[in-house]
Amino acid sequence: MKVIHKSEEDSLTRTVLCLKEGGVAVLPTDTVYGFSSVADFKGFKSFSTDSKIRLIKGRGEEKPFIHLIASPEDIFLYTDDTIPPSLLENWPGPLTIIVSLKKDSPLITKLETAAFRCPGDEWLRSVIKKTGRPVFSTSVNRSGCPVLDKSSSILEEFSKEIDLFVDDGDKKGSVPSTIVKIEEGTVKVLRQGELKIGGC
Repeated sequence: MKVIHKSEEDSLTRTVLCLKEGGVAVLPTDTVYGFSSVADFKGFKSFSTDSKIRLIKGRGEEKPFIHLIASPEDIFLYTDDTIPPSLLENWPGPLTIIVSLKKDSPLITKLETAAFRCPGDEWLRSVIKKTGRPVFSTSVNRSGCPVLDKSSSILEEFSKEIDLFVDDGDKKGSVPSTIVKIEEGTVKVLRQGELKIGGC
């Protein structure tokens, strides 16, 4: 496992290389640290990295991961759902939107829906853009255990199971993203996180 600091000049390049090679990295986001890897995508080599992360976390197959995207408009590559402009105005930011996948979505998945977030962190958006496909993200913890928010705790627990850790300091007190689901043109709030919103 390699440890680099986000502030290092080549942190972006090294992170993209790790992800493109099918590695699992722990990356800082605008909320908490997240396990990250590339999603299976048409036209790209498949690494099935979601299975790697599930093994590390001890997480069941029934719980899908969030897909991080580089820009708000990218979500329409994957869905034909109508998303209220007032909702999209919160992107980039700590908001996760679950939508129905359209038939010609480039994502390779058996699921009919997927969760997307355009993160507020510019560095992370650049990583996603340079990988050329969405990046999985899920909280850094064993399934059923508290989310780890200290760099030292993450290294102690997972250093032997991940390929890269991008250190951006401790994330004490950070709150996960708010999660909403688009259902028949309406917005259902599934989890109130850092962003406080109501149904639309």
